[in-house]
Amino acid sequence: MKPDWRAATGACLRAAGADLPKTTAMKALLSFAGALFACVWLTTAAMAQTPNTAPSDASKIPPLRLPAGEEAAKPQAAQGNILHLSAFLGATDTQPLRAGVHWRVFDEKAELDGSHTLVADSTDAAPALTLRDGNFIVHAAFGLAGATKRVEINGKSVTEKLVLNAGALRVVGMLGDAPIAPAKTQISIYVPERNNSEAKLVANGKSGDMIGLPEGNYHVVSTLLDQQSNGSVNSTNSVISADLHVQPGKLTDATLRHRAATMTLKLVSGPSGEALANTSFTILTPGGDVIREMIGAFPSLVLAEGEYVAIARHDSNVYQTNFKVESTVDRDVEVLAK
Repeated sequence: MKPDWRAATGACLRAAGADLPKTTAMKALLSFAGALFACVWLTTAAMAQTPNTAPSDASKIPPLRLPAGEEAAKPQAAQGNILHLSAFLGATDTQPLRAGVHWRVFDEKAELDGSHTLVADSTDAAPALTLRDGNFIVHAAFGLAGATKRVEINGKSVTEKLVLNAGALRVVGMLGDAPIAPAKTQISIYVPERNNSEAKLVANGKSGDMIGLPEGNYHVVSTLLDQQSNGSVNSTNSVISADLHVQPGKLTDATLRHRAATMTLKLVSGPSGEALANTSFTILTPGGDVIREMIGAFPSLVLAEGEYVAIARHDSNVYQTNFKVESTVDRDVEVLAK
């Protein structure tokens, strides 16, 4: 109930005037002024103690603002936008690849130059990638094999399986019955063409490497390497090749067996004599093709099984001898200075 200030004021004035003595005009005026002040004070106090029950207007509250220097969080990819990926060598495979896969996800929309923006990259075999809504191009690479698929993300998790239609090739080098250390072989894989088995080199590897390849025919070459004492590596004339077929979903194992040995050259004044320093050697096939030229008192090299000619030059003199290499039989080759 609202206070009636008119009534309160009137009551105060009547109370003050009822007991007003008949004195001089000055006393009456002072008494009336005091009563009026008291009435005004009481009226104001009564109004101040009365609660305001009128409903508040929430719409008049000013909008909240972030403190200076802070920005609202930018919209991120929805938590459900997860792309689960797995790759299979063949369509009938039941187990995905567990290693060796490189995934790349591109924005489907091309740039002005025709390129596509890379939005995700992973070398996990089966990654789970968080992406924004949109259309993307997913590419899986396994060695030289690859597959591409278009994917749409729209607020939900998506699972995609890519079939590479590929196989794998693993070549192991052997010297006699012993495996060759990977550092001592080079494996080259070619795509053959008509009348040219080494038309296109597609991969280089080491003995024991597993190389992913699309289904097809390949020409594989294993070259035995010769590591010198100074750390340099030279290709030898021990070269073995094979034609292989890679089937989708299968690992093709191949063993290429070398037949070679290490020969140590010496120019000596007599059988089992000391090697003469400052000697240069040239190794040739019986047909005259140069295999290797070397300098030193007793250089060594790896040669494929077969027959050879060794020429030694020392103090303007030339000497030569014929020798034969048998697989895995390492030995000295002496050239007599006569």
